[in-house]
Amino acid sequence: MTDITIGADISKDHIDLYSLPDGQTLKVINDRKGFAAVVRWIGTKGVERIVYEPTGPYHKAFESFMMVKGVPLSKVNPRSARRFAEAIGRLAKTDRIDAAMLARYGTLLKPRLLQASAQIHTDLKELHVARLALIKDKTATKNRANTFSSPLLKRQNADRRRQIERQIKAVDEAIMALVGADISLQTRFEILVSIPGVSQVTAFTLLIEMPELGELDEKAAAALCGLAPISRQSGRWTGRAFVAGGRAIVRQALYMPALVACRFNPDLKAKYDQLKAAGKPPKVAITAIMRKLIVLANALLRKNQKWTVKTA
Repeated sequence: MTDITIGADISKDHIDLYSLPDGQTLKVINDRKGFAAVVRWIGTKGVERIVYEPTGPYHKAFESFMMVKGVPLSKVNPRSARRFAEAIGRLAKTDRIDAAMLARYGTLLKPRLLQASAQIHTDLKELHVARLALIKDKTATKNRANTFSSPLLKRQNADRRRQIERQIKAVDEAIMALVGADISLQTRFEILVSIPGVSQVTAFTLLIEMPELGELDEKAAAALCGLAPISRQSGRWTGRAFVAGGRAIVRQALYMPALVACRFNPDLKAKYDQLKAAGKPPKVAITAIMRKLIVLANALLRKNQKWTVKTA
């Protein structure tokens, strides 16, 4: 039986679907009745994957329903999908066109399938987004403290800061409870915190924001968080390599662990000292250590083993 790839364009009210290679289409309401209609439409087809983009809160119910039904799903980055559309010359943009484009994207590039634990990851992601928002609120509250002269406003600002700190603590406890409830996540978490410099917060940030970690090669792991050097060369001209793109949240989470690793991780400290001795600027050296750190984490998770000191 021919495997079918389905593109799904999900909006607030409707879901447009397009299947390849048969070219069939379907439009349903974005609710449980519509999801059930999609399952009936699929029927006994050999569906390889349904490809869709995250659309805020609008894709979550669809994703959960299909995961329960055992339908293979691939959630792709909207920017990557748009670049793909531009590359194949699809400049027009409608829901049906987008669904067809996503089906073609899935057929040609075969994006990664969501794992069975997608629901717990969705819950963790929601908590982490809330945590990042609280961190921003805490920083803003701290900055405002220096601008108030009114005793009342100062007290209210201090109360708000304490409230935010309690909320951050509650979110951290909820994240750790979810991690502890899943054996696979707990094992991966313990491997990450075994690396000198990687705190609990950094570990669960990596687990949530980079769930592919442990399934990638070195270059892909570095590129996914924007730490792989991008070469610039044309003819006889060679420019300075730089890092760009990738997942900024992961990159930010690795900065402080890299600083700690430069002091307390023997292998990474030796690498940092070597780079400084070669005349590399501190920022370049720290970026290299961040890259080494994510490559190390990826390798340990792939081997399913904790970090240990290398013996001579």
